[in-house]
Amino acid sequence: MAGPGRLGARIASPPEVTGFMTVDALLAGQWSTFGDAVSHLIMPSLVLGLYISGIISRVTRSSMLEVLSQDYMRTARSKGLRERVIIVNHGLKNALMPVVTIIGLSYGNLLAGAVLTESIFAWPGIGRYMFRASTSQDFPAIMGVSLLIALIYVVVNLVVDILYYFLDPRVRTA
Repeated sequence: MAGPGRLGARIASPPEVTGFMTVDALLAGQWSTFGDAVSHLIMPSLVLGLYISGIISRVTRSSMLEVLSQDYMRTARSKGLRERVIIVNHGLKNALMPVVTIIGLSYGNLLAGAVLTESIFAWPGIGRYMFRASTSQDFPAIMGVSLLIALIYVVVNLVVDILYYFLDPRVRTA
């Protein structure tokens, strides 16, 4: 089991090129360092990902159940299309709007969860920097990180709105 941090205590860090431990290890050809860095990614990824995946899967299921009962789905079945084609091409495409919305809104939760996750797993990052700034009452750092997170959140929601244009033809005509 991997301990805290980005690498084990006895593993030498690769030469820093990109700042990403896995990419730097690959560029240096250090395969054991790469494997150790990947093993240190598993737990923080699971902590952040499983929370959001539960919400996304619940919204996807309810949206698909609503779409599957629509008239155009019965029409596609009566045409003799395969069930897989009906679900993927007709159902999932029309059920994606609420799912994309939830993914965009959940991004803010991921940023907030990064503060706790980076502190627990001893990862250097913006969340841990925010935690240290708040415990030392470094108000300019707190305001700067808050502004950065707000900017990222606005950009993510802009990307979600742009995705609406490509997912729903009704948005293009409005």
